[in-house]
Amino acid sequence: MQGLLLAGRYRLADTIGSGGMGRVWRAHDEVLHRAVAIKELTAALYVSESDQERLLHRTRAEARAAARINHSAVVTVHDVLDHDARPWIVMELIEGRSLADAVKAQGRIEPAETARIGLWVLRALRAAHSAGVLHRDVKPGNVLLSHDGRVLLTDFGIAQIEGDTTITRTGEVVGSVDYLAPERVRGHDPGPASDLWALGATLYTAVEGRSPFRRTSPIGTMQAVVEEQPAEPVNAGVLGPVLAALLRKDPAERPSAAEAERMLAEAAEGRVPGAAQSYAPTGQPGYDTSGTGIGTGTRPQTVAATPYPPVTIGPAPVPAPPKRHRLRTFSLVVALAAIVGGGVAVALQQFGAGSPGTSAAALPTPSTGTSADATPSEEGGPGEVPAGWERRNDPVGFSISLPKGWQRSVSIDQDGLQQVDYSPDGGKHLVRVAVDIAPDFSSSYDHMSELSDQLARRFGDYEQLTLKQELFRDQPGARWEYAWTAQAKDAPHYFPGPYRAIDVGYMDRDGTEYAIYASSPAADWATTSRQFTWMLRSFQPKTS
Repeated sequence: MQGLLLAGRYRLADTIGSGGMGRVWRAHDEVLHRAVAIKELTAALYVSESDQERLLHRTRAEARAAARINHSAVVTVHDVLDHDARPWIVMELIEGRSLADAVKAQGRIEPAETARIGLWVLRALRAAHSAGVLHRDVKPGNVLLSHDGRVLLTDFGIAQIEGDTTITRTGEVVGSVDYLAPERVRGHDPGPASDLWALGATLYTAVEGRSPFRRTSPIGTMQAVVEEQPAEPVNAGVLGPVLAALLRKDPAERPSAAEAERMLAEAAEGRVPGAAQSYAPTGQPGYDTSGTGIGTGTRPQTVAATPYPPVTIGPAPVPAPPKRHRLRTFSLVVALAAIVGGGVAVALQQFGAGSPGTSAAALPTPSTGTSADATPSEEGGPGEVPAGWERRNDPVGFSISLPKGWQRSVSIDQDGLQQVDYSPDGGKHLVRVAVDIAPDFSSSYDHMSELSDQLARRFGDYEQLTLKQELFRDQPGARWEYAWTAQAKDAPHYFPGPYRAIDVGYMDRDGTEYAIYASSPAADWATTSRQFTWMLRSFQPKTS
Protein backbone atom coordinates (compact mmCIF):
# COMPACT_ATOMS: atom_id res chain seq x y z
CA MET A 1 0.00 0.00 0.00
CA GLN A 2 3.03 2.26 -0.06
CA GLY A 3 2.12 5.36 -2.07
CA LEU A 4 -1.62 4.97 -1.45
CA LEU A 5 -3.47 8.30 -1.13
CA LEU A 6 -6.07 8.35 1.67
CA ALA A 7 -8.96 10.82 1.77
CA GLY A 8 -7.41 12.68 -1.13
CA ARG A 9 -4.60 14.13 1.03
CA TYR A 10 -2.58 11.60 3.08
CA ARG A 11 0.00 9.64 1.05
CA LEU A 12 1.44 6.56 2.77
CA ALA A 13 5.23 6.31 2.78
CA ASP A 14 6.63 3.46 4.90
CA THR A 15 5.66 1.47 7.98
CA ILE A 16 7.24 2.63 11.24
CA GLY A 17 5.61 0.18 13.64
CA SER A 18 3.31 -2.83 13.76
CA GLY A 19 1.67 -5.18 16.20
CA GLY A 20 -0.81 -8.00 16.29
CA MET A 21 -3.76 -5.64 15.81
CA GLY A 22 -2.52 -2.69 13.78
CA ARG A 23 0.17 -0.98 11.78
CA VAL A 24 1.51 2.59 11.89
CA TRP A 25 2.56 4.38 8.70
CA ARG A 26 4.67 7.42 8.08
CA ALA A 27 2.68 9.57 5.66
CA HIS A 28 2.67 13.01 4.05
CA ASP A 29 -0.24 15.43 4.34
CA GLU A 30 -0.36 16.90 0.83
CA VAL A 31 -2.73 19.67 1.89
CA LEU A 32 -0.77 21.06 4.84
CA HIS A 33 2.60 19.75 3.60
CA ARG A 34 3.65 18.05 6.82
CA ALA A 35 4.66 14.57 7.93
CA VAL A 36 2.10 12.63 9.95
CA ALA A 37 1.65 9.15 11.41
CA ILE A 38 -1.38 7.09 10.39
CA LYS A 39 -2.62 4.10 12.38
CA GLU A 40 -4.25 1.33 10.34
CA LEU A 41 -6.46 -1.22 12.09
CA THR A 42 -5.32 -4.35 10.23
CA ALA A 43 -7.01 -6.74 12.66
CA ALA A 44 -10.43 -5.73 11.35
CA LEU A 45 -9.62 -7.63 8.14
CA TYR A 46 -9.33 -10.97 9.91
CA VAL A 47 -12.09 -11.21 12.51
CA SER A 48 -15.78 -12.05 12.48
CA GLU A 49 -18.36 -9.34 11.83
CA SER A 50 -19.29 -9.06 15.50
CA ASP A 51 -15.65 -8.66 16.58
CA GLN A 52 -14.99 -6.32 13.66
CA GLU A 53 -17.72 -3.97 14.82
CA ARG A 54 -16.23 -3.96 18.31
CA LEU A 55 -12.72 -3.27 17.02
CA LEU A 56 -13.94 -0.42 14.84
CA HIS A 57 -15.78 1.00 17.83
CA ARG A 58 -12.57 0.84 19.84
CA THR A 59 -10.52 2.57 17.18
CA ARG A 60 -12.99 5.43 16.96
CA ALA A 61 -13.07 5.55 20.76
CA GLU A 62 -9.28 5.83 20.79
CA ALA A 63 -9.41 8.88 18.55
CA ARG A 64 -12.26 10.36 20.56
CA ALA A 65 -10.42 9.77 23.83
CA ALA A 66 -7.12 11.27 22.67
CA ALA A 67 -8.90 14.24 21.09
CA ARG A 68 -10.44 15.14 24.48
CA ILE A 69 -6.98 15.57 26.04
CA ASN A 70 -5.13 18.82 25.50
CA HIS A 71 -1.59 18.30 26.75
CA SER A 72 1.87 18.48 25.22
CA ALA A 73 2.71 15.01 26.58
CA VAL A 74 -0.15 13.32 24.70
CA VAL A 75 0.24 12.46 21.02
CA THR A 76 -2.11 14.75 19.09
CA VAL A 77 -4.84 13.23 16.89
CA HIS A 78 -5.30 15.29 13.71
CA ASP A 79 -8.01 13.37 11.88
CA VAL A 80 -10.02 10.15 11.62
CA LEU A 81 -10.95 8.89 8.19
CA ASP A 82 -12.66 5.83 6.69
CA HIS A 83 -10.97 3.75 4.03
CA ASP A 84 -11.62 0.16 2.99
CA ALA A 85 -14.53 0.05 5.49
CA ARG A 86 -12.12 0.74 8.37
CA PRO A 87 -11.23 3.83 10.38
CA TRP A 88 -7.66 5.19 10.10
CA ILE A 89 -6.28 7.58 12.72
CA VAL A 90 -4.08 10.46 11.57
CA MET A 91 -1.72 11.52 14.35
CA GLU A 92 1.24 13.71 15.16
CA LEU A 93 4.45 12.07 13.93
CA ILE A 94 7.01 11.62 16.71
CA GLU A 95 10.57 11.11 15.54
CA GLY A 96 12.18 8.94 18.18
CA ARG A 97 11.65 5.58 19.81
CA SER A 98 9.56 3.97 22.53
CA LEU A 99 10.70 3.54 26.11
CA ALA A 100 10.58 -0.23 25.50
CA ASP A 101 13.04 0.13 22.62
CA ALA A 102 15.29 2.39 24.72
CA VAL A 103 15.42 -0.16 27.55
CA LYS A 104 16.15 -2.95 25.11
CA ALA A 105 18.99 -0.97 23.52
CA GLN A 106 20.53 0.43 26.73
CA GLY A 107 19.73 -2.29 29.25
CA ARG A 108 18.19 0.19 31.69
CA ILE A 109 17.59 3.92 32.17
CA GLU A 110 19.25 5.96 34.90
CA PRO A 111 17.00 6.81 37.90
CA ALA A 112 16.90 10.59 37.39
CA GLU A 113 16.02 10.22 33.69
CA THR A 114 13.44 7.54 34.51
CA ALA A 115 11.87 9.91 37.04
CA ARG A 116 11.78 12.68 34.41
CA ILE A 117 10.08 10.34 31.96
CA GLY A 118 7.59 9.28 34.63
CA LEU A 119 6.88 12.91 35.49
CA TRP A 120 5.76 13.68 31.95
CA VAL A 121 3.72 10.48 31.62
CA LEU A 122 2.04 11.32 34.91
CA ARG A 123 1.21 14.81 33.66
CA ALA A 124 -0.34 13.24 30.57
CA LEU A 125 -2.38 10.90 32.77
CA ARG A 126 -3.54 13.76 34.98
CA ALA A 127 -4.74 15.60 31.88
CA ALA A 128 -6.50 12.46 30.65
CA HIS A 129 -8.17 11.79 34.01
CA SER A 130 -9.31 15.42 34.20
CA ALA A 131 -10.94 14.90 30.79
CA GLY A 132 -12.69 11.77 32.07
CA VAL A 133 -10.42 9.32 30.21
CA LEU A 134 -8.63 6.29 31.67
CA HIS A 135 -5.72 5.06 29.54
CA ARG A 136 -5.77 1.41 30.80
CA ASP A 137 -2.66 0.34 28.86
CA VAL A 138 0.27 2.34 30.23
CA LYS A 139 3.43 0.37 29.44
CA PRO A 140 6.93 1.03 28.05
CA GLY A 141 5.79 0.42 24.48
CA ASN A 142 3.23 3.25 24.73
CA VAL A 143 5.69 5.85 26.05
CA LEU A 144 7.48 7.69 23.25
CA LEU A 145 10.84 9.44 23.63
CA SER A 146 11.34 11.97 20.87
CA HIS A 147 14.72 12.97 19.51
CA ASP A 148 14.20 16.48 20.87
CA GLY A 149 13.80 15.20 24.45
CA ARG A 150 10.02 15.24 24.71
CA VAL A 151 8.13 12.40 26.43
CA LEU A 152 4.67 11.53 25.10
CA LEU A 153 1.97 9.02 25.99
CA THR A 154 0.30 7.34 23.04
CA ASP A 155 -2.12 4.58 22.09
CA PHE A 156 -5.44 5.15 23.82
CA GLY A 157 -6.71 2.09 21.92
CA ILE A 158 -8.37 0.54 24.99
CA ALA A 159 -9.02 3.77 26.85
CA GLN A 160 -12.31 4.14 28.65
CA ILE A 161 -14.19 7.40 28.49
CA GLU A 162 -16.24 8.23 31.56
CA GLY A 163 -19.82 7.11 31.01
CA ASP A 164 -18.97 4.86 28.03
CA THR A 165 -19.50 1.19 28.95
CA THR A 166 -19.94 -0.30 25.49
CA ILE A 167 -16.34 -0.77 24.39
CA THR A 168 -15.55 -4.03 26.18
CA ARG A 169 -17.65 -7.10 26.70
CA THR A 170 -18.86 -8.13 30.14
CA GLY A 171 -16.07 -9.73 32.14
CA GLU A 172 -13.32 -8.93 29.64
CA VAL A 173 -9.95 -7.77 30.91
CA VAL A 174 -7.90 -5.85 28.35
CA GLY A 175 -4.38 -4.54 28.43
CA SER A 176 -0.84 -5.90 28.66
CA VAL A 177 -0.79 -8.46 31.45
CA ASP A 178 2.56 -7.28 32.88
CA TYR A 179 1.08 -3.88 33.64
CA LEU A 180 -2.45 -4.73 34.82
CA ALA A 181 -3.14 -3.43 38.32
CA PRO A 182 -4.15 -6.08 40.91
CA GLU A 183 -7.73 -4.83 41.06
CA ARG A 184 -8.04 -5.22 37.28
CA VAL A 185 -6.70 -8.78 37.37
CA ARG A 186 -9.46 -9.54 39.88
CA GLY A 187 -12.10 -8.17 37.52
CA HIS A 188 -12.84 -4.96 39.44
CA ASP A 189 -13.57 -1.71 37.64
CA PRO A 190 -10.40 0.34 37.00
CA GLY A 191 -9.92 3.89 38.19
CA PRO A 192 -7.21 6.55 37.97
CA ALA A 193 -5.19 4.62 40.58
CA SER A 194 -4.99 1.69 38.12
CA ASP A 195 -3.18 3.88 35.59
CA LEU A 196 -0.78 5.01 38.35
CA TRP A 197 0.00 1.40 39.22
CA ALA A 198 0.78 0.70 35.55
CA LEU A 199 3.03 3.77 35.56
CA GLY A 200 4.90 2.36 38.55
CA ALA A 201 5.41 -0.97 36.77
CA THR A 202 6.56 0.89 33.64
CA LEU A 203 9.14 2.95 35.56
CA TYR A 204 10.36 -0.16 37.39
CA THR A 205 10.95 -1.81 33.99
CA ALA A 206 12.84 1.26 32.78
CA VAL A 207 15.19 1.61 35.75
CA GLU A 208 15.76 -2.12 36.38
CA GLY A 209 15.72 -3.33 32.77
CA ARG A 210 13.07 -5.98 33.43
CA SER A 211 9.38 -6.19 34.15
CA PRO A 212 8.62 -6.42 37.91
CA PHE A 213 6.04 -9.19 37.70
CA ARG A 214 6.69 -11.10 34.47
CA ARG A 215 6.86 -14.84 35.10
CA THR A 216 7.01 -17.92 32.90
CA SER A 217 3.40 -17.57 31.72
CA PRO A 218 0.60 -14.99 31.74
CA ILE A 219 -1.22 -16.88 34.49
CA GLY A 220 1.92 -16.83 36.63
CA THR A 221 2.38 -13.14 35.89
CA MET A 222 -1.15 -12.31 37.01
CA GLN A 223 -0.71 -14.33 40.18
CA ALA A 224 2.47 -12.39 40.94
CA VAL A 225 0.68 -9.09 40.33
CA VAL A 226 -1.98 -9.98 42.90
CA GLU A 227 0.04 -11.84 45.53
CA GLU A 228 3.72 -10.93 45.39
CA GLN A 229 5.90 -7.91 45.99
CA PRO A 230 8.21 -7.04 43.09
CA ALA A 231 11.83 -8.02 43.47
CA GLU A 232 13.62 -5.25 45.35
CA PRO A 233 15.03 -2.73 42.83
CA VAL A 234 18.81 -2.58 42.86
CA ASN A 235 19.33 0.29 40.41
CA ALA A 236 16.46 2.62 41.34
CA GLY A 237 18.29 4.78 43.88
CA VAL A 238 16.12 7.70 44.97
CA LEU A 239 13.33 6.42 42.74
CA GLY A 240 12.90 3.23 44.80
CA PRO A 241 10.45 4.62 47.39
CA VAL A 242 8.31 6.13 44.60
CA LEU A 243 8.05 2.75 42.89
CA ALA A 244 7.01 1.17 46.20
CA ALA A 245 4.30 3.80 46.61
CA LEU A 246 2.87 3.39 43.11
CA LEU A 247 2.91 -0.42 43.32
CA ARG A 248 0.86 -0.77 46.51
CA LYS A 249 -1.64 -3.59 45.99
CA ASP A 250 -4.64 -1.71 47.41
CA PRO A 251 -5.56 1.22 45.11
CA ALA A 252 -6.75 3.19 48.15
CA GLU A 253 -3.23 3.08 49.57
CA ARG A 254 -1.50 4.49 46.50
CA PRO A 255 -0.58 8.18 46.34
CA SER A 256 -2.80 10.60 44.48
CA ALA A 257 -1.61 11.86 41.11
CA ALA A 258 -0.61 15.19 42.69
CA GLU A 259 1.41 13.43 45.40
CA ALA A 260 3.07 11.15 42.85
CA GLU A 261 4.00 14.16 40.72
CA ARG A 262 5.76 15.81 43.66
CA MET A 263 7.64 12.58 44.42
CA LEU A 264 8.79 12.16 40.83
CA ALA A 265 9.86 15.79 40.61
CA GLU A 266 12.08 15.35 43.68
CA ALA A 267 13.53 12.08 42.34
CA ALA A 268 14.25 13.74 38.98
CA GLU A 269 16.36 16.28 40.87
CA GLY A 270 18.26 13.50 42.63
CA ARG A 271 16.56 13.95 46.01
CA VAL A 272 14.92 11.24 48.10
CA PRO A 273 11.17 12.00 48.07
CA GLY A 274 10.22 12.45 51.71
CA ALA A 275 6.51 11.76 51.21
CA ALA A 276 7.26 8.41 49.58
CA GLN A 277 8.60 6.95 52.82
CA SER A 278 5.11 6.62 54.28
CA TYR A 279 4.07 4.37 51.37
CA ALA A 280 7.05 1.99 51.46
CA PRO A 281 6.30 -1.46 52.92
CA THR A 282 8.18 -0.92 56.19
CA GLY A 283 8.42 -3.88 58.50
CA GLN A 284 8.87 -6.24 55.56
CA PRO A 285 12.41 -7.58 55.35
CA GLY A 286 14.53 -6.76 52.35
CA TYR A 287 12.83 -3.60 51.04
CA ASP A 288 15.03 -0.53 50.93
CA THR A 289 13.35 2.75 51.93
CA SER A 290 16.49 4.86 52.08
CA GLY A 291 16.78 5.61 48.39
CA THR A 292 20.22 3.97 48.24
CA GLY A 293 19.03 0.96 46.29
CA ILE A 294 20.64 -1.38 48.86
CA GLY A 295 18.41 -4.03 50.39
CA THR A 296 18.59 -5.83 53.72
CA GLY A 297 17.47 -9.36 53.06
CA THR A 298 15.04 -11.61 51.23
CA ARG A 299 11.79 -10.02 50.14
CA PRO A 300 8.48 -11.60 51.21
CA GLN A 301 6.51 -13.61 48.65
CA THR A 302 3.04 -12.45 49.65
CA VAL A 303 1.46 -9.15 50.56
CA ALA A 304 0.78 -8.60 54.25
CA ALA A 305 -2.73 -7.57 55.31
CA THR A 306 -4.05 -7.61 51.75
CA PRO A 307 -7.79 -6.85 51.60
CA TYR A 308 -8.26 -9.49 48.91
CA PRO A 309 -8.53 -13.28 49.31
CA PRO A 310 -5.70 -15.33 47.81
CA VAL A 311 -5.91 -16.47 44.20
CA THR A 312 -6.19 -20.25 44.18
CA ILE A 313 -4.45 -21.22 40.97
CA GLY A 314 -1.82 -23.60 42.29
CA PRO A 315 1.73 -23.12 43.53
CA ALA A 316 3.40 -19.80 42.79
CA PRO A 317 6.00 -20.01 40.00
CA VAL A 318 9.64 -19.45 40.85
CA PRO A 319 10.08 -15.67 40.36
CA ALA A 320 13.61 -15.53 39.07
CA PRO A 321 14.94 -15.41 36.51
CA PRO A 322 11.81 -14.11 34.73
CA LYS A 323 11.26 -15.80 31.37
CA ARG A 324 8.44 -15.62 28.87
CA HIS A 325 6.91 -18.76 27.45
CA ARG A 326 4.49 -19.20 24.59
CA LEU A 327 1.21 -20.74 25.75
CA ARG A 328 0.74 -22.76 22.57
CA THR A 329 -1.35 -25.45 24.24
CA PHE A 330 -4.98 -24.41 24.01
CA SER A 331 -5.83 -25.87 27.43
CA LEU A 332 -3.31 -23.53 29.05
CA VAL A 333 -4.81 -20.52 27.30
CA VAL A 334 -8.34 -21.18 28.49
CA ALA A 335 -7.09 -21.76 32.05
CA LEU A 336 -6.51 -18.03 32.28
CA ALA A 337 -10.26 -17.54 32.60
CA ALA A 338 -10.11 -18.86 36.16
CA ILE A 339 -8.25 -15.75 37.28
CA VAL A 340 -11.30 -13.48 37.24
CA GLY A 341 -13.88 -16.18 37.97
CA GLY A 342 -17.06 -17.23 36.25
CA GLY A 343 -15.31 -18.58 33.17
CA VAL A 344 -14.99 -15.18 31.48
CA ALA A 345 -12.38 -14.70 28.79
CA VAL A 346 -9.18 -12.82 29.58
CA ALA A 347 -8.00 -10.89 26.52
CA LEU A 348 -4.21 -10.50 26.63
CA GLN A 349 -3.80 -8.55 23.44
CA GLN A 350 -3.83 -4.80 23.18
CA PHE A 351 -7.20 -4.26 21.53
CA GLY A 352 -8.90 -7.26 23.15
CA ALA A 353 -9.86 -9.44 20.19
CA GLY A 354 -11.43 -12.58 21.59
CA SER A 355 -9.72 -15.79 22.54
CA PRO A 356 -10.02 -18.66 20.05
CA GLY A 357 -13.38 -19.68 21.50
CA THR A 358 -15.14 -16.30 21.25
CA SER A 359 -16.16 -16.50 17.59
CA ALA A 360 -17.06 -20.18 17.32
CA ALA A 361 -20.55 -19.45 16.05
CA ALA A 362 -19.15 -17.70 13.00
CA LEU A 363 -16.68 -20.45 12.08
CA PRO A 364 -17.25 -23.09 9.38
CA THR A 365 -17.73 -26.66 10.53
CA PRO A 366 -15.44 -29.43 9.31
CA SER A 367 -18.09 -30.66 6.89
CA THR A 368 -17.72 -27.51 4.77
CA GLY A 369 -14.36 -28.62 3.45
CA THR A 370 -12.60 -25.52 4.75
CA SER A 371 -11.39 -26.86 8.06
CA ALA A 372 -9.88 -30.04 9.42
CA ASP A 373 -11.03 -32.26 6.55
CA ALA A 374 -9.48 -30.02 3.87
CA THR A 375 -6.27 -31.94 3.20
CA PRO A 376 -3.80 -30.54 0.66
CA SER A 377 -2.16 -32.72 -1.88
CA GLU A 378 1.51 -33.51 -1.37
CA GLU A 379 2.40 -32.12 -4.80
CA GLY A 380 3.78 -28.70 -5.62
CA GLY A 381 6.40 -26.44 -4.12
CA PRO A 382 6.35 -24.26 -1.04
CA GLY A 383 5.16 -21.20 -2.96
CA GLU A 384 2.03 -22.91 -4.30
CA VAL A 385 -1.33 -23.03 -2.54
CA PRO A 386 -3.49 -26.20 -2.66
CA ALA A 387 -7.06 -26.10 -3.87
CA GLY A 388 -9.27 -24.70 -1.13
CA TRP A 389 -6.33 -22.97 0.55
CA GLU A 390 -5.09 -19.39 0.54
CA ARG A 391 -1.96 -17.52 1.58
CA ARG A 392 -2.54 -15.31 4.63
CA ASN A 393 -0.28 -12.28 4.99
CA ASP A 394 -0.54 -11.71 8.72
CA PRO A 395 -0.35 -8.16 10.19
CA VAL A 396 2.44 -9.34 12.50
CA GLY A 397 4.57 -9.70 9.37
CA PHE A 398 4.78 -13.41 8.58
CA SER A 399 2.75 -15.28 5.97
CA ILE A 400 1.40 -18.82 5.88
CA SER A 401 -0.97 -20.89 3.73
CA LEU A 402 -4.16 -22.16 5.36
CA PRO A 403 -7.53 -23.59 4.32
CA LYS A 404 -9.95 -20.83 3.39
CA GLY A 405 -12.33 -19.67 6.10
CA TRP A 406 -10.05 -20.09 9.10
CA GLN A 407 -10.53 -17.23 11.57
CA ARG A 408 -7.66 -15.22 13.06
CA SER A 409 -7.30 -14.12 16.69
CA VAL A 410 -4.45 -12.85 18.88
CA SER A 411 -3.80 -14.81 22.07
CA ILE A 412 -0.77 -12.82 23.28
CA ASP A 413 0.51 -9.37 22.35
CA GLN A 414 3.19 -8.35 24.82
CA ASP A 415 6.29 -6.26 24.33
CA GLY A 416 8.48 -8.26 21.97
CA LEU A 417 6.20 -11.33 21.92
CA GLN A 418 3.27 -11.84 19.56
CA GLN A 419 1.18 -14.97 19.22
CA VAL A 420 -1.44 -15.39 16.49
CA ASP A 421 -4.03 -18.17 16.25
CA TYR A 422 -5.95 -19.50 13.26
CA SER A 423 -8.87 -21.93 13.61
CA PRO A 424 -11.91 -23.07 11.63
CA ASP A 425 -13.97 -24.03 14.66
CA GLY A 426 -13.23 -21.92 17.71
CA GLY A 427 -9.96 -23.64 18.63
CA LYS A 428 -10.87 -27.30 18.33
CA HIS A 429 -8.42 -27.45 15.43
CA LEU A 430 -5.77 -24.79 15.98
CA VAL A 431 -2.71 -23.37 14.25
CA ARG A 432 -0.57 -20.94 16.25
CA VAL A 433 2.40 -18.83 15.18
CA ALA A 434 4.56 -17.12 17.81
CA VAL A 435 7.16 -14.43 17.08
CA ASP A 436 9.50 -13.42 19.92
CA ILE A 437 12.09 -10.73 19.13
CA ALA A 438 13.72 -11.07 22.56
CA PRO A 439 13.69 -14.77 23.50
CA ASP A 440 14.89 -15.84 26.92
CA PHE A 441 16.43 -19.11 25.77
CA SER A 442 19.52 -19.69 23.67
CA SER A 443 17.74 -22.23 21.49
CA SER A 444 14.24 -23.42 20.63
CA TYR A 445 15.20 -26.87 21.89
CA ASP A 446 15.95 -25.49 25.37
CA HIS A 447 12.69 -23.54 25.29
CA MET A 448 10.61 -26.57 24.30
CA SER A 449 12.35 -28.76 26.88
CA GLU A 450 11.25 -26.45 29.68
CA LEU A 451 7.71 -26.21 28.29
CA SER A 452 7.56 -30.01 28.13
CA ASP A 453 8.57 -30.23 31.78
CA GLN A 454 5.82 -27.74 32.68
CA LEU A 455 3.15 -29.75 30.86
CA ALA A 456 4.33 -32.97 32.46
CA ARG A 457 3.73 -31.39 35.87
CA ARG A 458 0.37 -29.93 34.86
CA PHE A 459 -1.24 -32.86 33.04
CA GLY A 460 -1.20 -36.33 34.58
CA ASP A 461 -1.47 -38.15 31.25
CA TYR A 462 0.90 -35.89 29.29
CA GLU A 463 3.04 -37.95 26.89
CA GLN A 464 6.06 -36.56 25.10
CA LEU A 465 6.16 -38.30 21.72
CA THR A 466 9.08 -36.45 20.12
CA LEU A 467 11.51 -33.78 21.23
CA LYS A 468 14.54 -33.41 19.03
CA GLN A 469 16.83 -30.85 17.48
CA GLU A 470 16.58 -30.31 13.74
CA LEU A 471 17.24 -27.68 11.09
CA PHE A 472 14.41 -25.48 9.86
CA ARG A 473 14.95 -22.84 7.17
CA ASP A 474 18.66 -23.71 7.45
CA GLN A 475 18.69 -22.57 11.08
CA PRO A 476 19.02 -24.61 14.29
CA GLY A 477 15.57 -25.54 15.51
CA ALA A 478 13.52 -28.17 17.31
CA ARG A 479 10.48 -30.39 16.80
CA TRP A 480 8.21 -31.35 19.71
CA GLU A 481 5.17 -33.65 19.53
CA TYR A 482 3.02 -34.67 22.47
CA ALA A 483 -0.40 -35.92 23.58
CA TRP A 484 -2.73 -35.27 26.51
CA THR A 485 -6.40 -35.51 27.45
CA ALA A 486 -8.42 -32.29 27.44
CA GLN A 487 -10.99 -31.83 30.19
CA ALA A 488 -14.44 -30.26 29.72
CA LYS A 489 -14.11 -28.42 33.03
CA ASP A 490 -11.19 -26.36 31.69
CA ALA A 491 -13.60 -23.85 30.08
CA PRO A 492 -17.18 -23.75 28.77
CA HIS A 493 -16.03 -23.63 25.13
CA TYR A 494 -13.38 -26.34 25.39
CA PHE A 495 -13.47 -29.70 23.64
CA PRO A 496 -12.85 -32.72 25.92
CA GLY A 497 -11.03 -35.87 24.87
CA PRO A 498 -7.61 -37.06 23.67
CA TYR A 499 -5.53 -34.38 21.94
CA ARG A 500 -2.32 -34.29 19.90
CA ALA A 501 -0.02 -31.34 19.21
CA ILE A 502 3.14 -30.54 17.28
CA ASP A 503 5.46 -27.55 17.66
CA VAL A 504 8.35 -26.58 15.37
CA GLY A 505 10.56 -23.65 16.37
CA TYR A 506 13.80 -22.02 15.33
CA MET A 507 15.95 -18.92 15.86
CA ASP A 508 16.75 -16.73 12.87
CA ARG A 509 20.07 -14.98 12.30
CA ASP A 510 18.80 -11.81 14.01
CA GLY A 511 17.93 -13.69 17.21
CA THR A 512 14.14 -13.73 16.70
CA GLU A 513 12.47 -16.97 17.74
CA TYR A 514 9.65 -18.35 15.59
CA ALA A 515 7.36 -21.23 16.49
CA ILE A 516 4.64 -22.86 14.39
CA TYR A 517 2.23 -25.05 16.35
CA ALA A 518 -0.85 -27.16 15.56
CA SER A 519 -3.24 -29.15 17.74
CA SER A 520 -6.40 -31.16 17.18
CA PRO A 521 -8.36 -34.07 18.61
CA ALA A 522 -6.29 -37.23 18.35
CA ALA A 523 -8.91 -38.82 16.08
CA ASP A 524 -8.19 -36.15 13.43
CA TRP A 525 -4.42 -36.26 13.79
CA ALA A 526 -3.64 -37.97 10.48
CA THR A 527 -5.27 -35.09 8.61
CA THR A 528 -3.87 -32.42 10.93
CA SER A 529 -0.35 -33.79 10.54
CA ARG A 530 -0.56 -33.67 6.74
CA GLN A 531 -1.92 -30.13 6.88
CA PHE A 532 0.87 -29.06 9.21
CA THR A 533 3.49 -30.34 6.79
CA TRP A 534 2.09 -28.07 4.10
CA MET A 535 1.85 -25.11 6.47
CA LEU A 536 5.52 -25.50 7.39
CA ARG A 537 6.46 -25.53 3.71
CA SER A 538 4.54 -22.33 3.11
CA PHE A 539 5.65 -20.38 6.19
CA GLN A 540 7.57 -17.17 5.50
CA PRO A 541 8.94 -15.08 8.40
CA LYS A 542 8.98 -11.31 8.74
CA THR A 543 11.06 -9.66 6.04
CA SER A 544 12.04 -6.56 8.00
